[in-house]
Amino acid sequence: MTTNKITLSEAQQMVDQWIKTIGVRYFSELTNLAILTEEVGELARIMARTYGDQSFKKSDEGKDMADEMADVLWVLICLANQTGVDLNEAFLKNMEKKTIRDKDRHQNNEKLK
Repeated sequence: MTTNKITLSEAQQMVDQWIKTIGVRYFSELTNLAILTEEVGELARIMARTYGDQSFKKSDEGKDMADEMADVLWVLICLANQTGVDLNEAFLKNMEKKTIRDKDRHQNNEKLK
């Protein structure tokens, strides 16, 4: 059985290839930052209605949480590509930072027990 899994590096390459062949060009970095904010807002709306206290509205019909997360990831990848960030490397460094910084912090947090 084959899986459709890709690495962050592969995702960055796929987005870049799509932009260059279908998307014409990247939007400016500031435009993409605004779009990222918009996409996070759309995800937040679904999360608030699914897990929070808000109820769904007619305009929420057909919205899919996974698709909204993918939209957030897409724009984040665009920004990484535009600014020369290797997300794979950045993620691994970030995990190491969090592991060192928070090694005991969460284990010792009474609020989490």
